[in-house]
Amino acid sequence: MTDVIPSFASTGLDPALLAALSAQGIAEPFPIQSATLPDSLAGRDVLGRGRTGSGKTLAFGLPLLHRTAGRRARAGRPLALVLVPTRELAQQVTAALSPYARAVGLRCATVVGGLSLHRQAETLRAGVEVLVATPGRLHDLINRGDARLDQVQVTVLDEADQMADMGFLPQVTKLLEQVAPDGQRMLFSATLDGGVDRLVRRFLSDPVSHSVDPGTATVTAMSHHVLHVDPAEKSAAVTQIAAREGRTILFLGTKHRADRLARQLLARGVRAAALHGGKSQPQRTRILEQFRTGLVTTLVATDVAARGIHVDGLDLVVNVDPPTEAKDYLHRGGRTARAGQAGRVVTLVVPEQRRDVSRLMATAGIRPESVQVRSGDDALARLTGAREPSGVPVTIAPPAPAAANRPASGRATGGATDGDGRQVGRPTHRASGRSRRPRRPRRD
Repeated sequence: MTDVIPSFASTGLDPALLAALSAQGIAEPFPIQSATLPDSLAGRDVLGRGRTGSGKTLAFGLPLLHRTAGRRARAGRPLALVLVPTRELAQQVTAALSPYARAVGLRCATVVGGLSLHRQAETLRAGVEVLVATPGRLHDLINRGDARLDQVQVTVLDEADQMADMGFLPQVTKLLEQVAPDGQRMLFSATLDGGVDRLVRRFLSDPVSHSVDPGTATVTAMSHHVLHVDPAEKSAAVTQIAAREGRTILFLGTKHRADRLARQLLARGVRAAALHGGKSQPQRTRILEQFRTGLVTTLVATDVAARGIHVDGLDLVVNVDPPTEAKDYLHRGGRTARAGQAGRVVTLVVPEQRRDVSRLMATAGIRPESVQVRSGDDALARLTGAREPSGVPVTIAPPAPAAANRPASGRATGGATDGDGRQVGRPTHRASGRSRRPRRPRRD
Protein backbone atom coordinates (compact mmCIF):
# COMPACT_ATOMS: atom_id res chain seq x y z
CA MET A 1 0.00 0.00 0.00
CA THR A 2 1.36 3.41 -1.02
CA ASP A 3 1.82 6.09 1.60
CA VAL A 4 -0.89 8.72 1.84
CA ILE A 5 -0.31 12.08 0.17
CA PRO A 6 -0.28 15.48 1.89
CA SER A 7 -1.71 17.47 -1.03
CA PHE A 8 -3.20 17.14 -4.50
CA ALA A 9 -0.16 18.87 -5.97
CA SER A 10 2.08 16.01 -4.82
CA THR A 11 0.09 13.39 -6.75
CA GLY A 12 1.22 14.22 -10.28
CA LEU A 13 -2.36 15.01 -11.27
CA ASP A 14 -2.90 16.70 -14.63
CA PRO A 15 -2.29 20.46 -14.11
CA ALA A 16 -5.73 21.20 -15.53
CA LEU A 17 -7.30 19.06 -12.80
CA LEU A 18 -5.23 20.82 -10.14
CA ALA A 19 -6.43 24.17 -11.47
CA ALA A 20 -10.03 22.94 -11.45
CA LEU A 21 -9.69 21.79 -7.84
CA SER A 22 -8.41 25.22 -6.90
CA ALA A 23 -11.26 26.89 -8.79
CA GLN A 24 -13.73 24.74 -6.86
CA GLY A 25 -12.15 25.84 -3.57
CA ILE A 26 -10.76 22.38 -2.76
CA ALA A 27 -7.33 22.78 -1.21
CA GLU A 28 -6.58 19.52 0.60
CA PRO A 29 -7.56 15.89 -0.06
CA PHE A 30 -9.98 14.10 2.23
CA PRO A 31 -8.53 11.00 3.94
CA ILE A 32 -9.94 8.51 1.44
CA GLN A 33 -8.60 10.61 -1.44
CA SER A 34 -5.21 10.94 0.17
CA ALA A 35 -5.06 7.18 0.77
CA THR A 36 -6.27 5.94 -2.62
CA LEU A 37 -4.93 8.43 -5.18
CA PRO A 38 -1.33 7.16 -5.36
CA ASP A 39 -2.51 3.66 -6.24
CA SER A 40 -5.42 4.64 -8.48
CA LEU A 41 -3.31 7.15 -10.44
CA ALA A 42 -0.75 4.39 -10.98
CA GLY A 43 -3.46 2.27 -12.60
CA ARG A 44 -3.82 -0.30 -9.84
CA ASP A 45 -7.15 -1.89 -8.97
CA VAL A 46 -8.52 -0.32 -5.81
CA LEU A 47 -11.00 -1.51 -3.21
CA GLY A 48 -12.15 1.46 -1.17
CA ARG A 49 -14.23 1.21 1.97
CA GLY A 50 -15.55 4.40 3.46
CA ARG A 51 -18.73 5.85 4.82
CA THR A 52 -21.02 7.86 2.59
CA GLY A 53 -20.05 11.50 2.37
CA SER A 54 -16.34 10.77 2.84
CA GLY A 55 -15.18 12.12 -0.54
CA LYS A 56 -15.31 8.93 -2.59
CA THR A 57 -16.49 10.61 -5.80
CA LEU A 58 -13.27 12.57 -6.30
CA ALA A 59 -11.27 9.61 -4.96
CA PHE A 60 -12.24 7.64 -8.06
CA GLY A 61 -13.17 10.55 -10.34
CA LEU A 62 -9.83 12.33 -10.41
CA PRO A 63 -7.75 9.28 -11.42
CA LEU A 64 -10.43 8.23 -13.89
CA LEU A 65 -10.26 11.62 -15.60
CA HIS A 66 -6.47 11.88 -15.35
CA ARG A 67 -5.96 8.49 -16.99
CA THR A 68 -8.56 9.15 -19.70
CA ALA A 69 -7.48 12.70 -20.60
CA GLY A 70 -6.12 13.16 -24.10
CA ARG A 71 -8.13 10.29 -25.61
CA ARG A 72 -11.20 10.60 -27.81
CA ALA A 73 -14.06 8.12 -27.79
CA ARG A 74 -15.66 6.70 -30.90
CA ALA A 75 -19.42 6.69 -31.31
CA GLY A 76 -21.11 4.52 -28.69
CA ARG A 77 -17.82 3.33 -27.19
CA PRO A 78 -17.00 5.13 -23.93
CA LEU A 79 -13.51 4.98 -22.43
CA ALA A 80 -14.43 5.15 -18.75
CA LEU A 81 -17.49 3.86 -16.90
CA VAL A 82 -18.98 4.60 -13.48
CA LEU A 83 -21.77 2.25 -12.40
CA VAL A 84 -24.09 3.45 -9.62
CA PRO A 85 -27.29 2.00 -8.12
CA THR A 86 -29.75 4.94 -8.34
CA ARG A 87 -30.65 7.82 -10.61
CA GLU A 88 -30.08 10.41 -7.88
CA LEU A 89 -26.58 9.14 -7.23
CA ALA A 90 -25.87 9.08 -10.97
CA GLN A 91 -26.83 12.73 -11.26
CA GLN A 92 -24.82 13.59 -8.17
CA VAL A 93 -21.70 11.87 -9.52
CA THR A 94 -22.09 13.51 -12.94
CA ALA A 95 -22.53 16.95 -11.38
CA ALA A 96 -19.47 16.43 -9.19
CA LEU A 97 -17.23 15.27 -12.05
CA SER A 98 -18.43 17.60 -14.83
CA PRO A 99 -16.24 20.65 -14.04
CA TYR A 100 -13.16 18.44 -13.89
CA ALA A 101 -14.10 16.59 -17.08
CA ARG A 102 -14.47 19.93 -18.89
CA ALA A 103 -11.08 21.01 -17.58
CA VAL A 104 -9.37 18.14 -19.40
CA GLY A 105 -11.62 18.20 -22.46
CA LEU A 106 -13.60 15.04 -21.74
CA ARG A 107 -17.27 14.56 -22.55
CA CYS A 108 -19.32 13.18 -19.65
CA ALA A 109 -22.86 11.82 -19.92
CA THR A 110 -25.39 10.02 -17.73
CA VAL A 111 -27.63 7.18 -18.91
CA VAL A 112 -30.27 5.94 -16.51
CA GLY A 113 -33.92 4.96 -16.58
CA GLY A 114 -36.80 7.38 -16.37
CA LEU A 115 -36.08 9.61 -19.36
CA SER A 116 -35.87 9.26 -23.13
CA LEU A 117 -34.02 6.14 -24.19
CA HIS A 118 -33.79 7.56 -27.71
CA ARG A 119 -32.13 10.76 -26.54
CA GLN A 120 -29.66 8.83 -24.43
CA ALA A 121 -28.80 6.66 -27.45
CA GLU A 122 -28.20 9.82 -29.50
CA THR A 123 -25.87 11.15 -26.80
CA LEU A 124 -23.83 7.96 -26.87
CA ARG A 125 -23.67 7.91 -30.66
CA ALA A 126 -22.30 11.45 -30.58
CA GLY A 127 -19.42 10.11 -28.50
CA VAL A 128 -18.65 10.41 -24.79
CA GLU A 129 -15.47 9.53 -22.97
CA VAL A 130 -16.92 9.19 -19.45
CA LEU A 131 -20.22 7.40 -18.90
CA VAL A 132 -22.11 7.38 -15.58
CA ALA A 133 -24.83 4.73 -15.67
CA THR A 134 -27.21 2.54 -13.76
CA PRO A 135 -26.99 -1.13 -14.74
CA GLY A 136 -30.42 -1.79 -16.28
CA ARG A 137 -30.50 1.20 -18.60
CA LEU A 138 -26.96 0.52 -19.78
CA HIS A 139 -27.99 -3.06 -20.57
CA ASP A 140 -30.89 -1.73 -22.64
CA LEU A 141 -28.59 0.52 -24.65
CA ILE A 142 -26.11 -2.28 -25.22
CA ASN A 143 -28.87 -4.64 -26.35
CA ARG A 144 -30.08 -2.00 -28.82
CA GLY A 145 -26.60 -1.73 -30.27
CA ASP A 146 -26.17 1.85 -29.07
CA ALA A 147 -23.26 1.14 -26.73
CA ARG A 148 -20.25 -1.16 -26.49
CA LEU A 149 -17.92 -1.42 -23.52
CA ASP A 150 -14.87 -3.02 -25.13
CA GLN A 151 -12.95 0.30 -25.08
CA VAL A 152 -13.58 0.97 -21.38
CA GLN A 153 -10.18 1.10 -19.67
CA VAL A 154 -11.29 2.46 -16.29
CA THR A 155 -14.36 1.02 -14.54
CA VAL A 156 -15.76 2.20 -11.21
CA LEU A 157 -18.45 0.56 -9.07
CA ASP A 158 -19.78 3.11 -6.61
CA GLU A 159 -22.00 2.08 -3.69
CA ALA A 160 -21.54 -1.56 -4.67
CA ASP A 161 -23.29 -2.78 -1.53
CA GLN A 162 -26.48 -0.98 -2.48
CA MET A 163 -26.33 -2.47 -5.97
CA ALA A 164 -26.25 -5.84 -4.24
CA ASP A 165 -29.18 -4.88 -2.01
CA MET A 166 -31.21 -3.81 -5.06
CA GLY A 167 -30.52 -7.07 -6.93
CA PHE A 168 -28.26 -5.53 -9.59
CA LEU A 169 -25.26 -7.83 -9.19
CA PRO A 170 -26.19 -10.19 -12.07
CA GLN A 171 -26.43 -7.18 -14.39
CA VAL A 172 -23.22 -5.69 -12.99
CA THR A 173 -21.44 -8.98 -13.56
CA LYS A 174 -22.51 -9.08 -17.23
CA LEU A 175 -21.35 -5.50 -17.72
CA LEU A 176 -17.96 -6.11 -16.13
CA GLU A 177 -17.48 -9.09 -18.45
CA GLN A 178 -17.71 -6.66 -21.40
CA VAL A 179 -15.16 -4.00 -20.42
CA ALA A 180 -11.53 -4.22 -21.57
CA PRO A 181 -10.04 -7.19 -19.68
CA ASP A 182 -6.73 -5.41 -19.06
CA GLY A 183 -8.40 -2.24 -17.73
CA GLN A 184 -8.39 -0.75 -14.27
CA ARG A 185 -11.25 -1.45 -11.84
CA MET A 186 -12.10 0.52 -8.71
CA LEU A 187 -14.82 -0.60 -6.32
CA PHE A 188 -16.15 1.55 -3.50
CA SER A 189 -18.51 0.13 -0.92
CA ALA A 190 -19.40 0.69 2.71
CA THR A 191 -19.57 -3.08 3.28
CA LEU A 192 -18.45 -6.24 1.48
CA ASP A 193 -21.50 -8.38 2.12
CA GLY A 194 -24.36 -9.32 -0.20
CA GLY A 195 -22.11 -10.74 -2.89
CA VAL A 196 -19.83 -7.70 -3.23
CA ASP A 197 -16.90 -9.84 -2.07
CA ARG A 198 -17.49 -12.18 -5.02
CA LEU A 199 -17.26 -9.25 -7.44
CA VAL A 200 -13.98 -8.24 -5.83
CA ARG A 201 -12.50 -11.73 -6.13
CA ARG A 202 -13.58 -12.16 -9.74
CA PHE A 203 -12.97 -8.77 -11.32
CA LEU A 204 -10.31 -6.95 -9.30
CA SER A 205 -6.73 -7.99 -9.98
CA ASP A 206 -4.47 -7.85 -6.93
CA PRO A 207 -6.45 -4.90 -5.54
CA VAL A 208 -5.03 -2.46 -3.04
CA SER A 209 -7.51 -2.14 -0.17
CA HIS A 210 -8.05 1.18 1.59
CA SER A 211 -10.46 1.34 4.51
CA VAL A 212 -10.43 4.89 5.79
CA ASP A 213 -13.45 4.21 7.98
CA PRO A 214 -14.62 0.84 9.30
CA GLY A 215 -17.81 -0.49 7.73
CA THR A 216 -19.84 0.74 10.68
CA ALA A 217 -17.95 3.97 11.30
CA THR A 218 -19.54 7.35 11.80
CA VAL A 219 -17.86 10.72 12.03
CA THR A 220 -17.29 12.50 15.29
CA ALA A 221 -19.16 15.51 13.89
CA MET A 222 -22.31 13.36 13.78
CA SER A 223 -24.26 12.90 17.01
CA HIS A 224 -26.87 10.20 17.51
CA HIS A 225 -30.00 10.40 19.66
CA VAL A 226 -32.77 7.96 20.46
CA LEU A 227 -35.94 9.74 21.52
CA HIS A 228 -38.33 7.48 23.39
CA VAL A 229 -41.86 8.67 22.80
CA ASP A 230 -45.34 7.46 23.68
CA PRO A 231 -47.30 6.31 20.61
CA ALA A 232 -50.01 8.87 21.34
CA GLU A 233 -47.39 11.65 21.32
CA LYS A 234 -45.43 10.58 18.26
CA SER A 235 -47.46 12.33 15.55
CA ALA A 236 -47.38 15.68 17.32
CA ALA A 237 -43.66 15.34 18.01
CA VAL A 238 -42.92 14.58 14.34
CA THR A 239 -44.94 17.61 13.22
CA GLN A 240 -43.08 19.90 15.64
CA ILE A 241 -39.72 18.56 14.49
CA ALA A 242 -40.71 19.09 10.86
CA ALA A 243 -41.63 22.70 11.65
CA ARG A 244 -38.10 23.54 12.86
CA GLU A 245 -35.92 26.13 11.14
CA GLY A 246 -33.64 24.81 8.42
CA ARG A 247 -33.82 21.74 6.21
CA THR A 248 -34.78 18.35 7.61
CA ILE A 249 -35.13 14.84 6.22
CA LEU A 250 -37.69 12.51 7.77
CA PHE A 251 -37.27 8.83 6.86
CA LEU A 252 -40.27 6.50 6.78
CA GLY A 253 -40.64 2.86 5.93
CA THR A 254 -43.05 3.02 2.98
CA LYS A 255 -43.95 5.43 0.21
CA HIS A 256 -47.60 5.45 1.27
CA ARG A 257 -46.71 6.59 4.78
CA ALA A 258 -44.36 9.19 3.30
CA ASP A 259 -47.10 10.59 1.08
CA ARG A 260 -49.57 10.68 3.95
CA LEU A 261 -47.16 12.44 6.31
CA ALA A 262 -46.21 15.01 3.66
CA ARG A 263 -49.91 15.84 3.16
CA GLN A 264 -50.44 16.15 6.91
CA LEU A 265 -47.45 18.46 7.28
CA LEU A 266 -48.58 20.70 4.43
CA ALA A 267 -51.97 20.99 6.10
CA ARG A 268 -50.25 22.14 9.31
CA GLY A 269 -48.13 24.78 7.58
CA VAL A 270 -44.88 22.87 7.00
CA ARG A 271 -43.32 23.12 3.52
CA ALA A 272 -42.96 19.37 3.01
CA ALA A 273 -42.67 17.02 0.04
CA ALA A 274 -42.40 13.25 -0.28
CA LEU A 275 -39.54 11.62 -2.18
CA HIS A 276 -39.70 7.92 -3.04
CA GLY A 277 -39.66 5.42 -5.88
CA GLY A 278 -43.27 6.05 -6.80
CA LYS A 279 -42.29 9.45 -8.18
CA SER A 280 -41.17 9.81 -11.78
CA GLN A 281 -37.60 10.90 -12.40
CA PRO A 282 -38.57 14.49 -13.38
CA GLN A 283 -40.64 14.75 -10.20
CA ARG A 284 -37.77 13.47 -8.06
CA THR A 285 -35.32 15.88 -9.68
CA ARG A 286 -37.67 18.80 -9.16
CA ILE A 287 -38.39 17.89 -5.51
CA LEU A 288 -34.68 17.67 -4.73
CA GLU A 289 -34.11 21.05 -6.34
CA GLN A 290 -36.97 22.52 -4.29
CA PHE A 291 -35.33 21.08 -1.18
CA ARG A 292 -31.92 22.48 -2.08
CA THR A 293 -33.31 25.96 -2.72
CA GLY A 294 -35.46 25.99 0.44
CA LEU A 295 -38.85 26.02 -1.27
CA VAL A 296 -39.30 22.67 0.49
CA THR A 297 -37.86 22.61 4.00
CA THR A 298 -38.84 19.07 5.07
CA LEU A 299 -38.21 16.09 2.83
CA VAL A 300 -40.22 12.97 3.72
CA ALA A 301 -38.26 10.11 2.20
CA THR A 302 -38.03 6.35 1.98
CA ASP A 303 -34.81 4.36 1.79
CA VAL A 304 -34.78 4.68 -2.00
CA ALA A 305 -33.45 8.21 -1.40
CA ALA A 306 -31.09 7.31 1.43
CA ARG A 307 -27.93 7.40 -0.69
CA GLY A 308 -28.72 9.78 -3.52
CA ILE A 309 -29.35 12.99 -1.59
CA HIS A 310 -26.57 15.48 -1.11
CA VAL A 311 -27.58 18.89 0.22
CA ASP A 312 -24.98 21.17 1.76
CA GLY A 313 -25.68 22.27 5.31
CA LEU A 314 -28.26 19.59 6.12
CA ASP A 315 -27.89 19.17 9.88
CA LEU A 316 -30.77 16.89 10.95
CA VAL A 317 -31.95 13.48 9.81
CA VAL A 318 -34.93 11.94 11.62
CA ASN A 319 -35.83 8.25 11.55
CA VAL A 320 -39.58 8.48 12.06
CA ASP A 321 -39.66 4.76 11.31
CA PRO A 322 -36.45 3.12 12.59
CA PRO A 323 -34.66 1.12 9.88
CA THR A 324 -34.41 -2.64 10.23
CA GLU A 325 -30.70 -2.96 9.38
CA ALA A 326 -27.61 -1.18 10.63
CA LYS A 327 -26.39 -0.39 7.12
CA ASP A 328 -29.66 1.39 6.36
CA TYR A 329 -29.26 3.45 9.52
CA LEU A 330 -25.76 4.47 8.48
CA HIS A 331 -26.78 5.40 4.97
CA ARG A 332 -29.75 7.44 6.16
CA GLY A 333 -27.53 9.24 8.62
CA GLY A 334 -24.96 9.80 5.90
CA ARG A 335 -27.15 12.57 4.45
CA THR A 336 -25.89 14.81 7.25
CA ALA A 337 -22.40 15.53 8.63
CA ARG A 338 -20.96 15.33 5.13
CA ALA A 339 -17.47 16.57 4.28
CA GLY A 340 -16.65 17.25 7.92
CA GLN A 341 -19.73 19.31 8.71
CA ALA A 342 -21.70 18.74 11.90
CA GLY A 343 -24.98 16.85 11.90
CA ARG A 344 -27.46 15.04 14.12
CA VAL A 345 -29.36 11.80 13.61
CA VAL A 346 -32.53 11.35 15.66
CA THR A 347 -34.51 8.12 15.90
CA LEU A 348 -38.04 8.11 17.34
CA VAL A 349 -38.75 4.91 19.25
CA VAL A 350 -42.02 3.70 20.75
CA PRO A 351 -41.88 1.11 23.57
CA GLU A 352 -42.31 -1.99 21.41
CA GLN A 353 -39.37 -0.93 19.20
CA ARG A 354 -36.83 -0.46 22.00
CA ARG A 355 -35.24 -3.88 21.90
CA ASP A 356 -34.85 -3.96 18.10
CA VAL A 357 -33.40 -0.45 17.98
CA SER A 358 -30.97 -1.26 20.77
CA ARG A 359 -29.67 -4.25 18.80
CA LEU A 360 -29.45 -2.17 15.62
CA MET A 361 -27.37 0.51 17.35
CA ALA A 362 -25.03 -2.10 18.81
CA THR A 363 -24.52 -3.63 15.35
CA ALA A 364 -23.84 -0.20 13.88
CA GLY A 365 -21.27 0.51 16.58
CA ILE A 366 -23.17 3.52 17.87
CA ARG A 367 -23.83 4.64 21.42
CA PRO A 368 -26.67 7.11 21.11
CA GLU A 369 -27.87 9.53 23.73
CA SER A 370 -31.29 8.29 24.85
CA VAL A 371 -33.98 10.50 26.32
CA GLN A 372 -37.70 10.32 26.96
CA VAL A 373 -39.56 13.13 25.19
CA ARG A 374 -43.06 14.49 24.80
CA SER A 375 -44.39 16.85 22.19
CA GLY A 376 -43.79 20.44 23.22
CA ASP A 377 -41.19 19.73 25.91
CA ASP A 378 -37.77 21.32 26.30
CA ALA A 379 -35.80 18.14 25.55
CA LEU A 380 -37.45 17.75 22.16
CA ALA A 381 -36.80 21.40 21.29
CA ARG A 382 -33.19 21.24 22.51
CA LEU A 383 -32.30 18.18 20.47
CA THR A 384 -34.21 18.90 17.29
CA GLY A 385 -35.26 22.56 17.25
CA ALA A 386 -38.89 21.42 17.37
CA ARG A 387 -41.51 24.15 17.46
CA GLU A 388 -45.21 24.54 16.81
CA PRO A 389 -46.11 24.85 13.13
CA SER A 390 -48.07 27.86 11.90
CA GLY A 391 -51.22 25.82 11.30
CA VAL A 392 -51.81 27.74 8.06
CA PRO A 393 -51.99 25.23 5.17
CA VAL A 394 -49.38 25.69 2.45
CA THR A 395 -49.32 24.59 -1.16
CA ILE A 396 -46.20 23.77 -3.11
CA ALA A 397 -46.44 23.60 -6.89
CA PRO A 398 -46.06 19.97 -7.98
CA PRO A 399 -43.14 19.02 -10.22
CA ALA A 400 -44.02 19.67 -13.83
CA PRO A 401 -44.33 16.54 -16.02
CA ALA A 402 -43.24 18.64 -19.02
CA ALA A 403 -39.67 18.47 -17.75
CA ALA A 404 -39.57 14.72 -18.33
CA ASN A 405 -37.61 14.80 -21.57
CA ARG A 406 -35.68 18.04 -21.22
CA PRO A 407 -32.57 17.62 -19.07
CA ALA A 408 -31.11 20.97 -18.09
CA SER A 409 -27.66 20.11 -19.39
CA GLY A 410 -28.88 18.86 -22.74
CA ARG A 411 -27.41 15.50 -21.86
CA ALA A 412 -29.27 12.37 -20.92
CA THR A 413 -30.00 12.01 -17.24
CA GLY A 414 -32.43 9.81 -15.36
CA GLY A 415 -32.85 7.03 -12.84
CA ALA A 416 -32.87 3.53 -11.48
CA THR A 417 -35.36 1.17 -9.93
CA ASP A 418 -37.43 2.73 -7.23
CA GLY A 419 -36.31 0.80 -4.17
CA ASP A 420 -39.95 0.20 -3.24
CA GLY A 421 -40.34 -2.64 -5.70
CA ARG A 422 -42.13 -0.72 -8.46
CA GLN A 423 -41.01 0.01 -11.98
CA VAL A 424 -41.35 3.70 -12.69
CA GLY A 425 -40.36 6.36 -15.20
CA ARG A 426 -40.83 4.40 -18.41
CA PRO A 427 -38.67 5.66 -21.27
CA THR A 428 -40.31 7.68 -24.01
CA HIS A 429 -39.60 7.18 -27.72
CA ARG A 430 -39.33 10.01 -30.20
CA ALA A 431 -39.83 9.51 -33.91
CA SER A 432 -36.58 8.86 -35.73
CA GLY A 433 -35.27 7.16 -38.82
CA ARG A 434 -35.03 3.92 -36.88
CA SER A 435 -37.79 1.40 -36.49
CA ARG A 436 -39.38 1.37 -33.06
CA ARG A 437 -38.39 -1.60 -30.95
CA PRO A 438 -40.75 -3.41 -28.60
CA ARG A 439 -40.73 -2.08 -25.07
CA ARG A 440 -38.76 -4.21 -22.62
CA PRO A 441 -39.64 -4.63 -18.97
CA ARG A 442 -37.96 -1.99 -16.84
CA ARG A 443 -34.98 -3.23 -14.86
CA ASP A 444 -33.40 0.05 -13.91
